[in-house]
Amino acid sequence: MQADSSSRINRVGSMLEASDLYVNRSGRLVLEDINFVIEKGEFVGIVGPNGGGKSTLLLTILGILQPTKGNVSVFGYDPKTINFNGNVGWVSQSAASIPTKMRMTVRELISLGTISTRDLFSIRRRKNDASVVRAMELVGLSDLADMDIARLSGGQRQRAVIGRALASNAELLIFDEPLVNVDRDSRNGILKLLDDLCHNEDKTLLMVSHDLTAIRQSAHRVIYLDGKVQFDGKTSEIPDLSGLAGLVGLEDVHKHANQEEE
Repeated sequence: MQADSSSRINRVGSMLEASDLYVNRSGRLVLEDINFVIEKGEFVGIVGPNGGGKSTLLLTILGILQPTKGNVSVFGYDPKTINFNGNVGWVSQSAASIPTKMRMTVRELISLGTISTRDLFSIRRRKNDASVVRAMELVGLSDLADMDIARLSGGQRQRAVIGRALASNAELLIFDEPLVNVDRDSRNGILKLLDDLCHNEDKTLLMVSHDLTAIRQSAHRVIYLDGKVQFDGKTSEIPDLSGLAGLVGLEDVHKHANQEEE
């Protein structure tokens, strides 16, 4: 999904939209009646239980899975029918788990974000260098540009793969569990980086995470997904854990026992 950003597509709609979306996976209905719109400049977090459809939704947004009913559009286009040419930056859950035996510098890794399958062997060094330098600055790795990625901490690796997405000058950045394999001290820095990208660089961010606390501390809006959209609103307004349990129909198993004791 990271490709040559020299040819930008014309946006004809919202950054991302799901309309009456139903998706089957392995013969089972995973998502049903999904509706939301994400506009430019938003930072949206998607949370929900395992099996709630978060990964299925991401794969549908990326055009890997096909809706059973309804549709998803990115910049107003069907993701299955268009090459987004670097307009979408994708940071997968395993992005920071780069094999330690791989020999590559931070600069080389981030430079991969500027490479297109169409011009893999062409040289656009001046433009690419500028994009790479800027990306390294944004993620705070300029001083480590020539360091082997095997020597980086988990947090630094995550910053490097975020830089790879930024090097394509992507407008929409999609993150799948960006705090996985990141130590506690580095999490705040990464969340602050994402917030800065939204406010200072005019990026639109979609972050999937099982960590509701991290979402509440960073995203501006949260979508709670459990087969359906159970909540969509400001992070400050999301219900507490007992309220979320009520939304998805879970009952307190201790309720009757407590009543009997009374």
